[in-house]
Amino acid sequence: MTQLTPQPGIMDIALYQGGAAHVKGVSNVVKLSSNENPLGPSPRAVQAMQDAAANMHRYPGSDHAALRQAIGEVHGLDPEQIICGAGSDEIIAFLCQAYAGPGDEVLYTEHGFAMYRISALAAGATPVEVKERERVTDVDALLAGCTSRTKLVFIANPNNPTGTMISEAEVARLADGIPAGALLVLDGAYAEYVEGFDAGAAIIASRSNVFMTRTFSKIYGLGGARIGWGYGPREIINVLNRVRGPFNVSSTALAGAEASVRDTDYVDHCRAENARWRAWLANALAELGVPSDVSSTNFILARFSSQAEAEACDLYLQAQGLIVRRVAGYNLPTALRITIGDEDSCRRIAQGVKAFKEGKA
Repeated sequence: MTQLTPQPGIMDIALYQGGAAHVKGVSNVVKLSSNENPLGPSPRAVQAMQDAAANMHRYPGSDHAALRQAIGEVHGLDPEQIICGAGSDEIIAFLCQAYAGPGDEVLYTEHGFAMYRISALAAGATPVEVKERERVTDVDALLAGCTSRTKLVFIANPNNPTGTMISEAEVARLADGIPAGALLVLDGAYAEYVEGFDAGAAIIASRSNVFMTRTFSKIYGLGGARIGWGYGPREIINVLNRVRGPFNVSSTALAGAEASVRDTDYVDHCRAENARWRAWLANALAELGVPSDVSSTNFILARFSSQAEAEACDLYLQAQGLIVRRVAGYNLPTALRITIGDEDSCRRIAQGVKAFKEGKA
């Protein structure tokens, strides 16, 4: 019997573990493990998707023109330099498929998003993990990690799961220092939580070796619709469109995303509410001896004295119906990532950690 063998690298991929949504024996849980928007999507997006559902027997447009136009108008970008995908995850996979393969290296930071490594291995490339400095992207370490085989350099700015970010000047220094023939990819999944932040658009406008990915899963509340986008030089968009499936994004997702990006008032409201309760929760936990770095996202990375304490606190919170995220898989075993929920969720988290720390667990 012939034994089927997958391509090299495939079996080195650990199955991705999403944030838990259930606790055995506990009902009415509060899920704060996947960085979802507790306010949900824009009502306009919900209506647009309901309207689009009536035509689901029709294939969606393959050029995503209406959504690209909307993104371009709202963000001041050329629609011809935009590509849409099934979440930014698919754009990341396209980049690895198109630009990295056997013998090539893909760099990412030690606490970076798991899909960088997964997509690199799926393409047959070698993933290279580079140290951060106190949970912050280290440009010098990334530049030192580059070799003649480096094809892609991924950074999330702001970063997941740390919540930290680096300045535009540091991003530009990284872009100007990577080897010729390498592409810097800026993952802007959480960019909308930073008021006035362009996620690197200005840097891309003046360079040919920088690309950014964005998502509708976070502040827009469309994680279940699976839609994201990328922006970069036309030459790169032309390449990525050649590996993109013609109908990779559903008509309902396209409609919801277009309505979402145009509803800027709702985005502003979500950003303000997130900032308010993020500051409150960070301060409340700090007073309990649980510090976190200043976060530019919709979560905080709560740090405990040991892995045992972090895991014990997680188990206690679960028993109270509060699901957060362990991040040992991101080389942060002594921390818990906590999504910023609504007021009630944040207060319950603070109360739960307080009871745990006071020995009431």
